[in-house]
Formats: sequence, structure tokens, C-alpha cells
Amino acid sequence: MALYAAAAAVLAGVESRQGSLKGLVYASRFQNVKQLYALVCETQRYSAVLDAVIASAGLLRAERKLRPPLAKVLVYELLLGRGFRGGGGRWKPLLNRHQARLKAELARLKVHRGVSRNEDLLEVRCRPGLAPQVPRFVRVNTLKTCSDNVIDYFKRQGFSYQGRASSLEDLRALKGKCFLLDPLLSELLVFPAQTDLHEHPLYIAGHLILQDKASCLPALLLDPPPGSHVIDACAAPGNKTSHLAALLKNQGKIFAFDLDAKRLASMATLLAQTGVSCCQLAEEDFLTVSPSDQRYRQVQYILLDPSCSGSGMVTRQLEEPGAGAPSKERLQALAGFQLRALCHALTFPSLQRLVYSTCSLCQEENEDVVRAALQQSAGTFRLAPVLPSWPHRGLRTFPGAEHCLRASPETTLTGGFFIAVLERAEEPSLTGRNISTGTYAQCSPKEKEEAA
Repeated sequence: MALYAAAAAVLAGVESRQGSLKGLVYASRFQNVKQLYALVCETQRYSAVLDAVIASAGLLRAERKLRPPLAKVLVYELLLGRGFRGGGGRWKPLLNRHQARLKAELARLKVHRGVSRNEDLLEVRCRPGLAPQVPRFVRVNTLKTCSDNVIDYFKRQGFSYQGRASSLEDLRALKGKCFLLDPLLSELLVFPAQTDLHEHPLYIAGHLILQDKASCLPALLLDPPPGSHVIDACAAPGNKTSHLAALLKNQGKIFAFDLDAKRLASMATLLAQTGVSCCQLAEEDFLTVSPSDQRYRQVQYILLDPSCSGSGMVTRQLEEPGAGAPSKERLQALAGFQLRALCHALTFPSLQRLVYSTCSLCQEENEDVVRAALQQSAGTFRLAPVLPSWPHRGLRTFPGAEHCLRASPETTLTGGFFIAVLERAEEPSLTGRNISTGTYAQCSPKEKEEAA
């Protein structure tokens, strides 16, 4: 069956470090991406268990043409998954020949470890529910609708709207079909962690973007007013770009750069789906973009979210099996690139405000990069104080680092993230909406009518 071959190819790619799990799934061109992603994630989660069972049963010795990644996928389906789908093709009779031995080895492993459930065989870090549960954040795409209309739609579907959250405890208490409005972003709805909206008609129509709250902060804090010229320096996969376009109300220009052609193609599809019309995509290395190019003479805002270790990603243990802290060598290489990109961005002559963000928890990629860039800017730029009530601040490794923001599942109920806002020192802070308090105007009755 094509599903199992595709899943085995993704697993092989992950194990040989050809890319991230999610990136390889999307690059596979398998039609049902959600189905493939779920199967690979679950197989990867039980990887150590499956390796032990397959080895004890002697499956690879008996079936020499069966490669280890495919064996893992098939044994997962047989013992732990939903059973073979679509009849299982030619793999079902092959696995059925070994079914009794495989089941016996799984049972023996449980007895040896003193557990009764499959889930109890997982290492602690792989078990669901032991880490803080990050809610399902859903950003309303204000290019197509507004929060009030979306809230009304969910209410008609039987969801219970609980109003605006006032604390993290409100978010932790969410369950069932209840949902809230985020206390900071009026276009961000919050659902219980298990809520799956991938097949929801509003998501398919581009009215909703499934985006973690921390990932929404860079565009929010950059805050370009309509009509602005903005650079999104490392733009794919495009969620932040679509958020920028919504803040601009499609008025102005976004110059979006990325080197990965496949990711840019997916991004173009996303931007079309979400109604973005003010963005120019370029398959280009941001470091080669000339600040003196006349096309960018009006750029006052830059969002820089460069490649990073991903150490703050909630799904990282699935995407990098056995991953712990990134190696010192990898951090040095990443930080070197990040610093070059940040220093390059600060040379654009009309730049007034820049947001630097990563989904990393490592000081080397965060505070250290910002400190070095500020030193190289020789006082031209400074850290802007933002969101004073945000509970998790930057590490105090240099004066002013407390103006940076950090996020984590434990402290903010989001993915792990880092954000620094830099502004030109001789200019007053460019702020439109009230970023320090997070207050925003609701859409007017006329806007609601137009968005419906």
C-alpha cells in the first residue's frame, strides 16, 4: 500500500537527517498528508519499542528484503495501530506469517518491564499528558472575516464560547467543546489541546490559520501600519507572512525571501488560500539582498525568523529521534548565520523597527545573537520594551535583555520561542495599536457584514 511505502520513506529520511519529519511528509507528495503525518509520528514515538520487538522476533532475519523503516511501520500497524488499511496489500500476508511471534514478543516485553499497557512502554518524555498541554490556538484571518463572525459560526456548531480569557488558568481549564478568546490577541481563539480543525470548512477556506500563540507574536510586535513596506527575511512556510498581510490589510508591500523552492511553492498556495495580495515572493538568500536596491528604499519594517535548532518546538522529539540539546558545533554554526542575517537586516537604510525571533530555547541563538548585533550596530539600534506583563523575559545576560521575550509550555502554555524587538535609537517607537497592553478594536458592524 502506498501509505506504508511513503511512511517508510519519511522515517528513513528522518533517521538519515535528510530533513524534519514534517518537511519530509510535505515533500512526499502523498495525497493524504494528515494520514501520513499521523502514522509516521506514532511509529516514531514507539520507535524503540518496535526495534526491540522486531529484533526479538527475528523479523528482519526471516524477511531479508524487508527494510527496517518499512518493518517498523508495518509492525506498528499490526500491533499498536488500527490494523492494516485498505486490505494491507502484499504486506498483510507477509506480516501475518510472523504475527504470533511478534505479539508474543510484545507481551514478553511488557512482562519484563512490569507494565500492562502499550503506552507504558514509552520513555517518560514520549508519553502524552506528562508535559504541559499546549492549547490549540487558532488565528482568525482578518483578510477574509473577523473574530465575531467566527465565534458565531462555532457557536452554531455546538461549541460553547467562554468569552475572553483572563489568565493562563482559564486556558488550562478548557475541555470538551469550549473555547475562549485569547487575553492578548483579539483575533486568536483558544480551544482544548485535542481539538482537530484540519478538516474544518473555515480552515479549508482560509478563514482560520492554525498557529501557535508564540508564533503570532513576531508580526504583532512588528506592527506595521497599512501602506508600509515590509521584509520577511526567512519567510516560509508563510503563517507569519499571512499575519503581516492581515495587519497591513493588504495595503503596502511585503518582500518575502526563502531559499527553499518547495517551501516557497507551498507558501504561495497558503498565501493564495488566505487572500494575501500584497506579497512578492523571491527564491533568494536574504544575505545576498542589497540594502541599497531601490526596491527596498521604503522598507521600514523587517521580520527575521531565521533557521534555528528548533529546541523549543513541542514536536521536536518526534522530528528528531532521541534529540537532546543541540551540539556545540551546530549551535555555533546556527548562531553565526543568525548573527550575519540580523546584522545584514540592520543595514537597510530606512529600517525603523525589526523583530528577531526563533523557536529555540538556547541562549547562543537568542540573547547572545541580539547582544552581538547591538554591539555591532554601535548604538544605532536599541531593544524596545514590549509587553511588560508577559511573564517570561529574556535571560539577563546583558543590560536590557529583560526587554526580550521568551515562551515555553510551562510558563506561557505555548511552544518554546524567543523574540527581540529592535528599533532605531534616534527615532520614537513606531507603534500603532497598543502593543504594551494588547488592546485592539473589535470589527465594526459594517466590517462584520462585509466579512460574512
